[in-house]
Formats: sequence, C-alpha cells, structure tokens
Amino acid sequence: MREQKKQKAGQARALRARRVQQKRHYKQNKAGIWCVSCIVLILIIAMSTQIFRLHLQNEEMKEEEQRKTEQLEAEQERQEEIRAYEDYVTTPEYIEQLAKTRLGLVYSNEIVFKEEKP
Repeated sequence: MREQKKQKAGQARALRARRVQQKRHYKQNKAGIWCVSCIVLILIIAMSTQIFRLHLQNEEMKEEEQRKTEQLEAEQERQEEIRAYEDYVTTPEYIEQLAKTRLGLVYSNEIVFKEEKP
C-alpha cells in the first residue's frame, strides 16, 4: 500500500512538474510570438515609410522630366529659328539691306529721297 501511495505521489509530482513546465513553455512561446510580432510590425512601418518616400520621389522625377522635355522642345525651336536666321544672313537680300540701312549705299541707278528735318 505504501508503495502505491508513493507511486501516486510520485505520479502527482511528475504531473505537477509537467504542468509547471508546460506553463513556463507557454509563457516563453507567448513572449516569443509577441517579440516576433513587434519586429514584424516595425519592419512593416519602416517599409511603408520607405515606399511612401519613393513614391514622392518618383512623382518629383516625373515632374522634372516633364519640365526638361518642355525645355528641350523650346531649345529645339530656338535652334531652328537660329538656323533660319543664319541662312537669311548669308543671302544677298540681307547683305543689300544691311548696306542700304547701315552704310547708306545705293545702286548707281537709284534715286534717294531724304526728308528735311524741321
């Protein structure tokens, strides 16, 4: 009988020890899960912040690209105007006009009328 009581007492102690160990294990698992959840949450916040910054930077780059495209088109138009003016400057009509207006030259068969200044 004593042996049976000893066995039951031993089994009860073992059962209590197992329960204490399970509670300790459960608390450790709970703490581990909580830590992992916090780390994941921090990573999600950091990634969201970075994604938002990249989105804003992307929008700024698109606006800058649009401005640069407009600037390029304006410069190309200006370049075409300069080329057209360069072609005009090399024509005989321009040289003749320049000679008449700045130098006062005329052809020998032309008559020049000048206004009198009061």
